[in-house]
Amino acid sequence: MSSVPWSLLATGWAVLAIAFAALWARQLRTRDATSVDVLWAAGLAFLAVFFAVAAEGEPARRALVGLLAGGATARLALHLLLDRAKKPVEDGRYRALRESWGSRATRNFFLFFQAQALLDAVLAVPFLIACANPAPIGALDAVAGALGVVALGGEWLADRQLARFRAQAQNRGRTCRVGLWRFSRHPNYFFQWTLWCAYALLALSAPLGWVGLASPAVMLFLILRVTGIPPTEAQALRSRGDDYRDYQRTTSAFVPWFPKTRTT
Repeated sequence: MSSVPWSLLATGWAVLAIAFAALWARQLRTRDATSVDVLWAAGLAFLAVFFAVAAEGEPARRALVGLLAGGATARLALHLLLDRAKKPVEDGRYRALRESWGSRATRNFFLFFQAQALLDAVLAVPFLIACANPAPIGALDAVAGALGVVALGGEWLADRQLARFRAQAQNRGRTCRVGLWRFSRHPNYFFQWTLWCAYALLALSAPLGWVGLASPAVMLFLILRVTGIPPTEAQALRSRGDDYRDYQRTTSAFVPWFPKTRTT
């Protein structure tokens, strides 16, 4: 039984802490913290590939982690770059934080950026455990890979449907209710969380694989209670008002399900 090389996790965390500090310094000049989302996703891609290359577990499983986790988080980073960071104004969530923090914004954003580096390290634990596992690849890995591919396809499709809706001028100020967005207010978050379940499954056959179950649990809490749905919906209510309130009344918040019938 090989032990988990926690030193690799510490090294990856240190690299990300430096990268997030540099990005924090940049936002002091630009007064735009939106790019922290991009680096958060890119940081996970870096850790997945770093562990796949540097750990000494079963090569096929390491390749699966590098391709699936690295590819999915790199795709997310690119999507966030094009969808949010390239806009000429700061994302509404961070504008609201900047206003509420006032004179404490400089310090609080530094702590927030460093929290993203720590979060990346915590969430990447199943990547490391899977990459350190010397056991031959098996049925659980195949299930994890299949689940990951389905989840990645769902996340990509949700993003594409939303982008096409937003690209049409007549939809300005309206809420997207097409495709997957008819069945969930946040299908992208749902499939992103499903990906984390797949990563946990990749680690589960290792001696310490149960530790990896913490990652989808943490991600679910963040999505439902902290940085995912709450600030996203608050911004949607500010920008779309009653149209979004009607969407909330009829559409599942997270798990895709049939919409409710409107009532008077």
